[in-house]
Amino acid sequence: MPDFTPFLVSGLAVAATYVLSAVGIVVLYRASGVVNFAQGALGALGAFIAWSIVENGGYQILGWGAGILAATLASLFYGRVLAPRLAYGDPVMRAVGTLAFALVLIGVMGYVWGEAPRRLRLPTDTMSFSLLGVRITVTRAGAFAIAVLATIAVMIFLARSRLGLEMRALANNRDLSAMLGIKVLRADAWAWVISGVLAGVSGLLLADMLRLSGPALTFAVIPAIAAAVIGRFTSLPLTVAGGVVIGVCEALLTPVPVIGPFRTAVPFLFAVAALIWMQRRPVSIYR
Repeated sequence: MPDFTPFLVSGLAVAATYVLSAVGIVVLYRASGVVNFAQGALGALGAFIAWSIVENGGYQILGWGAGILAATLASLFYGRVLAPRLAYGDPVMRAVGTLAFALVLIGVMGYVWGEAPRRLRLPTDTMSFSLLGVRITVTRAGAFAIAVLATIAVMIFLARSRLGLEMRALANNRDLSAMLGIKVLRADAWAWVISGVLAGVSGLLLADMLRLSGPALTFAVIPAIAAAVIGRFTSLPLTVAGGVVIGVCEALLTPVPVIGPFRTAVPFLFAVAALIWMQRRPVSIYR
């Protein structure tokens, strides 16, 4: 019988990155109605830029900041330049637009950095402590703490701030919100900024815990979207729970010989199960 404790700890850390991406996806969807398939690619772009700066002798904190900033600016570029042209298209068309953007980013990353997998090392990898007999790096513990704090901060922001209330109003009716004086483009832009920041942070963490690869980090959006589906693209608590369960299940299946090779199917199974459950009730993920 394998010892599942190390895999549980590892799964919680990876799940934290899924939660960060999923929260960004939900915030953006609630404000603009866009399911952002480019979330993983934005994180990958930020991770590559951070890696390049550090590899060329730059300060690590400068590299991390530049990576997060790059992901945020790329997200804002799409949100202000390209997304408005699809704002009144159907939800599928708007989602496909973000998927096309992700494919463009994959191509750019492949051209600039090549396809060889790399690893973004963080100084917190060398610091660790023991819990339940398992060595836990500060990076993994920090990822979990960041996910918790970011989720709480976003929930408070949406519930208490004026801008957060405007975003929630947009989710109900964009045209009516504009008629009431809400600056739709400004609220949209901030949603893309928040989504980009969370994408950048999750990209840095995944590049450290897994590997720095454009396609690999881009497809990490699948578990995040599956978590958002579980939360119906509206509920942050359910989204967080979905991200944690998906990440932990993936990790716990790793040492199981028969099922381990197919653990990457876990997000699809959860997403399909959530969609089937929602079909039993008059609830749609689209407004």
